[in-house]
Amino acid sequence: MTKSQVVDVTTIPATGQKAVLLFWAPWHEASTEGGPMDQVLRAFASTADETEVLFGRVNAEECSALVQHYQVSLVPTFVLCNGPAVVEKVEGGDDLAKITQSVQRLFQATTTATSQIQQLSPEEQIKQRLQRLITSAEVMLFIKGTPEAPKCGFSRQAMELLQDEHIPFGSFDILSDEVVRQELKTYSDWPTYPQLYVRGELMGGLDIMKELKQEEGGLRQQLQLASTTAPSLQERLAALVKRHRVMLFMKGLPSAPRCGFSRQIVQLLDEEHISYDSFDILQDDQVREGLKKFSDWPTYPQLYVDGELVGGLDIVTELKEESGGSLKEALGI
Repeated sequence: MTKSQVVDVTTIPATGQKAVLLFWAPWHEASTEGGPMDQVLRAFASTADETEVLFGRVNAEECSALVQHYQVSLVPTFVLCNGPAVVEKVEGGDDLAKITQSVQRLFQATTTATSQIQQLSPEEQIKQRLQRLITSAEVMLFIKGTPEAPKCGFSRQAMELLQDEHIPFGSFDILSDEVVRQELKTYSDWPTYPQLYVRGELMGGLDIMKELKQEEGGLRQQLQLASTTAPSLQERLAALVKRHRVMLFMKGLPSAPRCGFSRQIVQLLDEEHISYDSFDILQDDQVREGLKKFSDWPTYPQLYVDGELVGGLDIVTELKEESGGSLKEALGI
């Protein structure tokens, strides 16, 4: 039996490809190659006989497209996915039991699905694959190229129509799969691309999208999609401070701090292998200024635990000294 191998992943797996992805970073020692989290991933791969699961490592510092697509906000994170769709996501490496259970569920689903597919005729297998594709997102766009690099003007225009109304959508590059490219034309009786599907139903191509946009309420209303409103700054800040149990607002990134105080507090957290997420306040003036008022704390860095402000570098340093040198104990984590 061939064991699954761990590979470096830099692109989103194809639809139908189940995967276990470890998002890691060079500054997070436990997730680097040979570290505890890497060993966990490789242990899973070594037990994956005769499955169709991809085991991959994603450098979160270099693969921003994957980080954004899977909405990864901290390292390490295990993402279990079916191509572009997230099946489960486990943030941090503290709960090994949860990670193991999630991977086992993915194994079981893969084994069952493979057995069922093998009983189908080739035509039914293709039909089933197309059905999975068109329903893999509420709004699904089949285009030439990718959202980052469209390869025809019609595809670019179709994406812009959706983006103009802030409509989230999944996409599939029909140039990457000739079977899908040809069979989808027959399946939906629509000979050209792009093709737009909503909740598994074909809406049409670019011309139809333009017509719908001109109707009352615009494209979103015509497609009967729920309206979305941008959260207020207060709502955004309230969500940000709770994005991770331990949340650090700093200047720069943990891998590249841009002030001495931020560098020192990162060192304090890393020395005790504390799992945390961070936000670079230099990249967002609204957050930078709003958070000062939100928590009545005028300087950075700022450290939060369970959504509550702990303080800045001085407070964190004092807490560590008062607890006999254990920051984990001082923070109650």
